[in-house]
Amino acid sequence: MHYSNRSLFNPGWGAGIAALALGAACVSAAEAQVKTEGIADDEATASFAFTKVTRPSVNDAATGAMFQVIDGTVDPNSGGVAVLNDNKVPSEDDQPRANFFFAAGSKGGRLGLDLGKTIDVREVNTYSWHPAERAPQVYNLYASDGQAAGFNAAPKRGTDPATCGWRLVGKVDTRAGNSTEMGGQCGVSVTAPEGEKLGACRYLLFDIFPTSQEGAFGQTFFSEIDVVDAKGAAPEFVPTLAKPEGQKAFTLADGTRMIFDTSETPDLRDWALNTLAPVAQEWYPKLVAMLPSEGYTAPKKVSIVFFDKMPGVADTAGTRIRCAAPWFRQNLKGEAVGSVVHELVHVIQQYGRARRQPGAQRNPGWLVEGLTDYIRWYHYEPQSKGAEIKTRRQFERARYDASYRVTGNFLNYVVAHYDRDLIQKLNAAMREGKYSEKLWTDLTGKKVEDLGAEWKADLESKLPPAPAATNAPATTPPADPPVSPTVPATK
Repeated sequence: MHYSNRSLFNPGWGAGIAALALGAACVSAAEAQVKTEGIADDEATASFAFTKVTRPSVNDAATGAMFQVIDGTVDPNSGGVAVLNDNKVPSEDDQPRANFFFAAGSKGGRLGLDLGKTIDVREVNTYSWHPAERAPQVYNLYASDGQAAGFNAAPKRGTDPATCGWRLVGKVDTRAGNSTEMGGQCGVSVTAPEGEKLGACRYLLFDIFPTSQEGAFGQTFFSEIDVVDAKGAAPEFVPTLAKPEGQKAFTLADGTRMIFDTSETPDLRDWALNTLAPVAQEWYPKLVAMLPSEGYTAPKKVSIVFFDKMPGVADTAGTRIRCAAPWFRQNLKGEAVGSVVHELVHVIQQYGRARRQPGAQRNPGWLVEGLTDYIRWYHYEPQSKGAEIKTRRQFERARYDASYRVTGNFLNYVVAHYDRDLIQKLNAAMREGKYSEKLWTDLTGKKVEDLGAEWKADLESKLPPAPAATNAPATTPPADPPVSPTVPATK
């Protein structure tokens, strides 16, 4: 689905972008216009197949020009400024190294572009692609020919570019307002009217802002920036990149696309496609059915990517699951499949949408992970009894808010004794940013602390009696099986 001349997925976009006139900083300037076009993530391809905004090209005036970071910190996972004019685009929706973006949690920054000479600019085009809040674009565009007295080619934040030889060309904001879906491809054209030109310019300044003030992951994934010379050749479009050799896509009955990428780990390809993929395809619709909420539609595109050198176990950002191959190689016959089921629940939770709601409450991490592990251990693999608390030592360390499988055990108790729909109700509240501890009282009639104490009393009643004290010399008992999580906290 394409969305033109408005922010992604927001029919009320009109006021989101202001186009201003170029003044003396760019000679003979026409009034700038701003066009945007979005492609929903489940329909986006590496072709960047825009129809209203010019597609990325390989012969624009930014090719060979010099980008520099004037202010702000570049994220270490970014591909750096070199990807902005390398005449390439990403092959999928979450490729950090194929995009430029500022550091997580930062307030963005300023990018400068020196074209090397003064040209008649007809349009400036920016492109981005991400499955979630890193897709929209929010920036102010300035331009200059560099001839004004006191011109500063690299004004840092805190300095108004208008005071040092720059003119504001336009303000771009393609965010979806209160919409819950922002992912996909975004194209922006700051352009002159048909047959006109923006002006004679050499320098461009992009003052870039995060797409969200909540959470750390609101830095736009800029895939390419093009500058079109009004006197230049007709654009030659960027060729479509081939899919990585180790990428295999499956389409579920409901249209969901599930992509398995073992490009870096060919030794895991057979296991991923023959063991993991059937489970993921079977269980994703089941997990979606377990976690409904009003007005919510689960993602229709999921990527499961294996990284050869990644530390840890697995994590999820948006709709992309990253798997650490070293750990998986050691656990293929153990917890490997279950760990991915855990991450699939995170894909479906989509609690990040709550951060964009006015007045939203922050969800407690222990409950986010505990709910996920409850579904894993008590629905996907109950036969493994992986969340059971079997020894007195485990019991003594157990807390209802310990997260992961221990909290999963606590939730199982509350579900069994108080509310069979507890998980669905907790999930809906967290997805909508409405979680509070009062919810426990509303659903069960008891505070969560009291439920925790009751749960522990029930656990203790099922444990074998503690050994009687003796006068024998103390010995070190063998270690109990761990109850710590096998999957680290996800982003």
